[in-house]
Amino acid sequence: MNNSFKNQMLAVRQLDKRLKKWQILRDEDGKLRAGWIKILRTTLHMTAQQLANRLGVTRIRVYQLENAEMEDAITLRTLKEAANALECELVYAIVPKGSATLETMIETRAKQLAKEQMDRVAHSMSLEAQSLDADFQRWMLDNLKNPELLDFFKNELRQSKSLQKLIEKLKKKK
Repeated sequence: MNNSFKNQMLAVRQLDKRLKKWQILRDEDGKLRAGWIKILRTTLHMTAQQLANRLGVTRIRVYQLENAEMEDAITLRTLKEAANALECELVYAIVPKGSATLETMIETRAKQLAKEQMDRVAHSMSLEAQSLDADFQRWMLDNLKNPELLDFFKNELRQSKSLQKLIEKLKKKK
């Protein structure tokens, strides 16, 4: 298997490991009833006026910021400024939904793209009375992660320059 591909997959797995920590935090805390600004402000026994003084805004503006955070209508810059005024640091992440990993997302996307490509080829082959049966298509999609098949697929595609010819060879190989 290609070293570049191995390195990419290693990087994906390492990033997945880091993102898992964020997913756990998200699952434990979910969306807060009050936003982080208000929770931290009140936990630190700070009035809205005191935070306003630190931010250089009015007390009313602090309430607006707290409401904007709850409505997902606040910018990262504003959150960062509020965090600094609270003597905190803004930390954020984008994580896969649910319990998904980047690796499974990549795999799902690869299968989706392969299926779309296979459907186009199958259509053109069926016009020439050489249709792909459903079992073969399923076998191809199920074996996408097989490194030997991937290497074979890449080499044959380079040589034949035609997905249709490659599929015919794969049918014989199967």
